[in-house]
Amino acid sequence: MKRSGIITTAAAVAVIAAAVCFWVFGNTKPSEKTVTETVSSEGSAADPASGSAEPSPSLAAASAADNTEWDVTEVTENEVTESADVTTEEEGSEERHMQLEISGIPVTVEWEKNSAVDALRELCSDNALEIEMSMYGGFEQVGQIGAELPREDTQITTSSGDIVLYSGDQIVVFYGSNSWSYTPLGHITDSAGYTMEQLLGSEDTQIRISLD
Repeated sequence: MKRSGIITTAAAVAVIAAAVCFWVFGNTKPSEKTVTETVSSEGSAADPASGSAEPSPSLAAASAADNTEWDVTEVTENEVTESADVTTEEEGSEERHMQLEISGIPVTVEWEKNSAVDALRELCSDNALEIEMSMYGGFEQVGQIGAELPREDTQITTSSGDIVLYSGDQIVVFYGSNSWSYTPLGHITDSAGYTMEQLLGSEDTQIRISLD
C-alpha cells in the first residue's frame, strides 16, 4: 500500500509537469510568431539560402518612387537652365536699331543688309556719328564719314530719300535724282512730315547716326 501511494504521487507530479510544459510552450510560440511578423512588416525577411535580408515589396516600391521623383526633378531643373540659357542668348543677339536725324529731326530709315551698313553700325556703336553735309548738284547732300567702308558699288538711279555710300568714305542723302555707281545704304521711309527738299535744301545741314 505504501509503495502504491508513492507511485500514485509520482504519476501526479509527472502529469502536473507535463501540463506546465504544455502551457509554457503554448504561450511562447505565438509570441515568436508575433516577433517574426513584426520584423517582416518592418521590411526585412530572412532568405533561407543566403541568410541575408531582402527588402519588402512595399519598401522597394517606395524606394523606386523616391528615385523616380528625383530623376524627374533633375530633368526639370536642367530644362529650366537650358531654357534660361537660350533666352539669354536670344536677348544678347537682338540687334540695336540705327537711327538717323537730319538737322535734329528724326527720320525713319529702312537700312540695307550689306557689309557697308554693318560697318556703319559698328562706327556708331559707342558714340553717335555726326557728319557735316554739303549741297551738291541741287539734288543731294554729301559728307565725309571719316572712315573707309566696304564698297559694293553698282550703277543705279537714285530717288528722293535714298542714302548711299560714295567712293567708300562719303555718305550721300538725296532729295532729287542722279545716276551713278554707288553702294546702297538705305532709304528714308518717313520724313516726319517734311519734304526731303525742306530737310536737305539748305547749306547748313548736319546728319547724326546713332544706335537706340
